[in-house]
Parts: sequence; C-alpha cells; structure tokens
Amino acid sequence: MTFRQFAYRNVVRNRRIYAAFFMASVFSVMVFFLYSMLLFHPTIEDKFVQEIAVIGMGVAEVILYIFTLFFLFYSMRAFLQARAKEFGILLHLGMARRQLQKLIFIETMFIGVVSIVTGTILGFAFSKFFFMAVREIVLLPSLPLYFSWQPFALTIGAFLSLFIIISFVAPVFIRSGEVADLIRGEAFEKGGREYSKGYGYFGLLCLGAAYAMAAFSSNTLLIGSVFIIPPLATVGTYYFFTDSLPLLLHMVKGRKRLYWKHYRLLSISEGIVRLRENARMFFIVTIVSTLAFMSVGILASLTSFASQYREMNPLGLVYKSEAENPLESEHIAQIIRELNESNIDYYYRKIPILYQTSSYSDSTVSILRITDVNTMSARFGHLPYKLKEGEALFLPPSASTYNQLNSRIVQTLLVESDVSVEISGAYPYQLFPSHSIGTNAIVLNEADFKKVSETTPISGLEPTAYYAFDVPVWQQTKDIGLTINDDVTESFMLGTTSSLLYSFDNPGMNYSVIRTTFSLLLLIGLLLAAVFFLAAGSFIYFRLYTTLDRDRKQFDVLRRMGLTDREFKKIVNRQLLPQFFFPWGVAFLHSAFAFLFLQVVWDALAEISIVKELVYVLLGFTVMQILYFYLIRWRYLAHIKAPG
Repeated sequence: MTFRQFAYRNVVRNRRIYAAFFMASVFSVMVFFLYSMLLFHPTIEDKFVQEIAVIGMGVAEVILYIFTLFFLFYSMRAFLQARAKEFGILLHLGMARRQLQKLIFIETMFIGVVSIVTGTILGFAFSKFFFMAVREIVLLPSLPLYFSWQPFALTIGAFLSLFIIISFVAPVFIRSGEVADLIRGEAFEKGGREYSKGYGYFGLLCLGAAYAMAAFSSNTLLIGSVFIIPPLATVGTYYFFTDSLPLLLHMVKGRKRLYWKHYRLLSISEGIVRLRENARMFFIVTIVSTLAFMSVGILASLTSFASQYREMNPLGLVYKSEAENPLESEHIAQIIRELNESNIDYYYRKIPILYQTSSYSDSTVSILRITDVNTMSARFGHLPYKLKEGEALFLPPSASTYNQLNSRIVQTLLVESDVSVEISGAYPYQLFPSHSIGTNAIVLNEADFKKVSETTPISGLEPTAYYAFDVPVWQQTKDIGLTINDDVTESFMLGTTSSLLYSFDNPGMNYSVIRTTFSLLLLIGLLLAAVFFLAAGSFIYFRLYTTLDRDRKQFDVLRRMGLTDREFKKIVNRQLLPQFFFPWGVAFLHSAFAFLFLQVVWDALAEISIVKELVYVLLGFTVMQILYFYLIRWRYLAHIKAPG
C-alpha cells in the first residue's frame, strides 16, 4: 500500500467525522460558484443591475471566502485533535513528523479537491434555477444559462488556494508534546480550564448592558449604540459560555433536591464536563447563528420597506414648480406625452399651494383648498370633507403624525391675508407622499382660500404649482420623466438644489431601484445565511462524532448497570438538547434584542414596522433547527447503539 493510498483510506475510514465538514465545504463552493455565474453573466445590459450584481456578489464572495477559511481552520483543528491518539500511534510505530505532515496535507487536499469538484458541478446544475429566481426579482426579460471559463476559474482558484493554505497550516494544530500524551488523546485534554466567578459575573453584566441598550435605545443614541452594542454582546457571550454558565450550573449542583435525582445527576454532571470542553465552540456557534439570523432579518426588513413603499407614496408622479419656473409647461407636456406613448392610464390635477405666516407659530404654513383635496381623495375611494368658512384641517406630513395632530385645536391668524381660522383635527387619509407638501400644512374651504389667494401677489409669498399624477399601475412609470429626474439628481449631486425651481418625484422608478436592490440583497443574504446556518450545525455535528467512541463506552457501561432504553433516550436528549438549542437560544435572544434596536432605526428613517417579517425569520430558523436536531439525534442514537 502506497503512502497516498494510506492517506485515502484514512479519509474514507473517518468519513463519518468528515461528513459535515465535507457537506459545508461543498455548499460553500456551490454558493460561491452561483455568485460567480451571476457576476460574469454576459446578457445583463442594465447598468444599475450590473452594478448591484457586481458589488453585491463581490462583497458576498469575499465574506464567504473569509468565513469558509475560518470554518475550515476551526474544523481541521478539531479533527486533528480528535485524531491525536491515531497520530501518536503512528509516531510510536516510527513515522517521522515530516511524514505525518505530508499525510495530513494529502488528506486535506483530497477532501478539498473532491469538495471543489462536487460543489462546482452542483452549482452549475442549479444555475438555471438561480437565474430564474434572479430574473423574477429584477424583472428581466430573460437570463439564460451560459457557459464560460471565468466562473469556473474564479471558484476553483479561490477554493484551491484556500485548501492549500489550510493543508500547510493544519499540521501546526497537532500537539508537539510527548508521544505518550498524543496516545492518551482526548482523555488527556478532558476537563478544560476552571471558571472564574469574576469573569462569570462580568459576562452577565456585559450581556445585560447590551440588551438594555438595544431595548431602550432612542433616535438620539442610534449612532453611538451601533458601535457599542456588538462588541459588548460579543465579549459578554464569550464569558457567558466560558465562565457565567459554569457558575450557574455549579449553583444548580449545590441544590441537592434538584441535582441528586436519578438520571438528572448524570445529565447535569456530564453537561458541565461538555460545557467546559466545548465552551469556545458554543461561543462560535452562537455568533455564527446570530450572523445568520441578522443577515436575513436585516434584509427582510429592507424588503418590508419596499413592500410598504406604495403606502408612503400613494401618487404615481409628483411635479412641483415654483412660480418663476420657465420649464413648467415644457416638463408637464413631456410627462403627459410619455405617459400617452406608454399607454399608461393616469389622472392628474394641478393643485395650487399658497403660503402664509401663522400668528400661532410665527412660521410659514402651506395652504391647500378643500376642493383639490376632495378631488384627489375621491380617486382613492374616500368620502369628501366639508369645511365651513373659518374652519380648517391639519394636513399631516406623514401617516404617523395623524393621531398627534387630530387631537389639536388651534386658533390662528393668517397674517398676510388677515384671515382668522380655527384648525380643528387632521385630514385622515394620506393622499400625498410624506413631507412633499410641507411639514406645516393646512386645508381651507373655498371662501377662505380665495381670500388668501387674492392677497398672495402683494404678500411676497409666491404660490407653488403642485402637479399630482394618480397612476393606478404605478410601477409602469419607471421610464417616465427620466431626463427631468436626471437634471434633479445632477443638481442634488452638485449641491445646487436651492437654486432649482422645480422638483420631480417618480415613485415607480424609485421603487424599481429599491425593489431590485433589496431583493437581490435578500437573495444573497439568504444564501450566505444558509452557509452560516449549515456551518453552525456542522460545528456541533463533528464535535459530537469526534467523541462518539467515548460516549459509546459510557452508555455501554450504563446499560450493563441496568439503564432502560427509555432512560437512555432521556439522558441522550438532555445531553444533546443543550448542545443544539442553548447556543441557538442565546443567538435567538441576541437577534430579538437586535431587532428591537433595528425597529428604532426604521422608525427614525421611514416610520415602518418590521415585526411581521422578523417573526417569520425567527420562526423559519426555529423550524430548521428542530428538524436538524432530530436528524442528528437519529443518527447519533443509531451510532451509540451500534457495536463498536
């Protein structure tokens, strides 16, 4: 038998241990290849989609590469430590350390090459389905499957270099102590370090502080909290598993009524041992799971923003013109012409907006006529409002301000026109985009509006022409008014918007950009989260199977002592449940408080609720974790009961 054959048979013999490592590697390669296929797709002509694809996929591939490198390093370290006894025997039989390093190099490269080939083949096989999903997301006419050497070269080159690095560095993980220590293997390492009460309380304090800051954060503290909460939670999580949890478990051991009870004694004592052995692994699983939850949760909240965008922008198009704007007629004619050429159904109304100084607030107030408001309201199926002379309504700048304004009654004088009105309550429907009319706006009846308009030429406060376009199929407007929008964007980039005499808002075009961006990011995030989730489960999987021989001997002794099958399953459940669900539960708790903080961010930015989407995310991960637990438990029980 040659040296290469010996290395090959080593891998095959340990295939049970390497299974999760191999599957996670294959999945990482497959996802990386799918990203590469979209990155180099030749038929994406839309510049915006190209930029999103290049930036999004590029960043995702870098994250995936770095994470996979970390994952493989950690995995190889665990594997090699678990095989310490085997390496000790080989050294005892005369194998040189250089030969041992060569053996590990060949084994690692064998697994790496097979993973790369399998992942690349699976990636190409699923490329068509991936392109179909992307095509639906970005509304492209077609996104055909293609064959190019570039995605293959990038994927194979990236992961081959990664496995070469690991193959050279992996032998460093083997303890350089005496051969006798290696032969003693895992038993030599058992026990871990003693916990510290000080660090234990410090970990709980860090987590408590992070949770409190996330739960009670406000708009004024957002920026500072973003930089404080993540490191505080990370440090707290580490000390929680290494010190806080052992401290709590030893408190449980002190309660004899709870601890000294049948198989509970064995479960808790074994749990303490496993915790001390696997504390760092639990920490890593928690952080990786939190990253998976957060990546999907954040992107799902972005999608929530896109889905609620229509509610915040009920009009299809908005053109706002100052009195001195010489391009007003030309722009309106262009918009109407483009709508007609595209066969888009629309209705538009020119709404004059007047300005007066309010004696109550001593600030400028925007004034609309009730006739204009009722006409637009009827387009959305709302009943008209009637106002008597001297009566007025607040026009809320956004939906969230309605309750606050509806409870107010204000007596004020419109200074320039000398018109006195009582503003009682607020208009209940959002007809215009948020803040597009102004932050301080009211609605007057016909008679009062006419009085104000008659004094406008001598007041010095020029009116504004507000063109409101109601477009039922509003997403079709993404190509309307592109030249006008380009001029507005250029003025914004140059910082000359104050001198611009008009503004233009196209929610259909904005929504197209938002929907494409967020949906692509969500797809990228879901694939990355799947890698994180699989990796988190893999850490637990190979840790269980590296200690399988020891566990089988322990349970064999217990069965000979009279342990029943029912008690045996209870003990296994009580040992596996904490390993699977405790790190996941801590990650769940981290994510729940992080999402509370995220809701504050969205309240400050767009006043939307993301609760429903985040509940779906957490429930989805819960179901997957339960299924994964039962799968691993089934295989673990089968191996434990099997003869050694």
